[in-house]
Amino acid sequence: MTSKSIFLAFSLLGLSLVSVAQSPQVIDRVIATVGGELLLLSEYQEQLALMASQSGTKPTQEEECFVLEQLLTAKLLVNQSKLDSIEVSEEEVEAGLNARFDRILTMMNGDLKQFEEYYGQTVSEVKLAFRDDLRNQLLSERMRADIVANARMTPAEVKTFFGKIPTDSLPYFSSEVEIRELMIKPTINDVQRQEALDRVEALRTSILDGTADFADMARKYSEDPGSGRAGGDLGWAPRGTFVPNFEAAAYRLDVGEVSEVVETQFGFHLIELQERRGNRIRSRHILIKPKIVQEDLDRAEVYLDSIRSLIVVDSLPFRDAVRQFGNDKAQSYSNGGRLTNPVTGNTFFEISDLDPFVFLAIDTLEIEDVTAPVKFEQPGGGEVVYKLIMLESRSKPHRASLQTDYDKIRKAAIESKKSVILSDWVEKTIGATFIKMDRSLVRDCDLQDRWFLSETVPQP
Repeated sequence: MTSKSIFLAFSLLGLSLVSVAQSPQVIDRVIATVGGELLLLSEYQEQLALMASQSGTKPTQEEECFVLEQLLTAKLLVNQSKLDSIEVSEEEVEAGLNARFDRILTMMNGDLKQFEEYYGQTVSEVKLAFRDDLRNQLLSERMRADIVANARMTPAEVKTFFGKIPTDSLPYFSSEVEIRELMIKPTINDVQRQEALDRVEALRTSILDGTADFADMARKYSEDPGSGRAGGDLGWAPRGTFVPNFEAAAYRLDVGEVSEVVETQFGFHLIELQERRGNRIRSRHILIKPKIVQEDLDRAEVYLDSIRSLIVVDSLPFRDAVRQFGNDKAQSYSNGGRLTNPVTGNTFFEISDLDPFVFLAIDTLEIEDVTAPVKFEQPGGGEVVYKLIMLESRSKPHRASLQTDYDKIRKAAIESKKSVILSDWVEKTIGATFIKMDRSLVRDCDLQDRWFLSETVPQP
């Protein structure tokens, strides 16, 4: 992984690299004060560097001004969140840090040595450096959500919004498809299941008799890559975080107690309860997954092909086949197999939004045709599933219209309304907030009159 890609990964996750990256020491200074929040030159330069890395060109003056105003707005939101007593718990911050660092370490193929060599600090030390930044980011997001929470658009308002867009400015939408899937997981044979159970039982015995340490065994043997690197630590979690079997076993434990073997859809677990605070627990686990062998895969493919015959030959409706034979843990199961686009929130996918394997599978299909069984494997040798995919619809490239693109237009209208609400709030709040800025940064920006109001606390 290149230095540039690591930089972008952290920046895109909303974290600043300035305090930890191995780079020449820069003399930092405060360039703006917004209430009780300080904006540092390093934060501003970091965002400009990110923009330059993404575009490959130096930001224009207009772009620099845009970045500055976004940072000032974030500081204003954080300042107001504290005045309004909005809270972010330590557990939320910890969970956010864990999620972000798991993603970064995944990009590094789990190589802790590479991480430490690049940053000159351990993951724990870097987390500590980022903790306040992430807390402020969460406060800013929460304050922003509160401000625009009541943004709604009636059908009449959506129509009015669309009518104000000049015809020659209407977006041109690419071809889109709707698809359904029927997913099954290969069934693990009894021999492999028993072998995994024996392994986890042996680990439990060695931990209980004191010949092995739980955290060491998690690092060495756990097949949960996220927590395994941290000695199995799952961090603080409220009820409802884990799957039912796991959660029931974890909450029955006393602090320091190790569970019996717990089976979930992910495999076999050993759980140790580390701490308890009311309705939240901090636990760690070791996961051992039964191995899937080729015989299991072949059997799943043949089974799914027989389901396809029921759909294609015997005219079993695809959604009924999903209900009868599909895996009920699939996100699409409750929607008759219809997939929701995570990018847009609706059921339409542009080709660029599709998994390449899905695109190749449906590329030559006619409407309501069903693919042969398609094998999908998670990156890094993860879980294997098989799917049938049906092409529900395919649109032609077209100009936006209310008839065909109402949902997209409604969402654009709501986002536009949110922008207006937030802009009005910023303008109102600036007038009641102490603002002080480095004049040299704003002299070429049209935001000067808006933000550079005074250097004294406003009078009531």
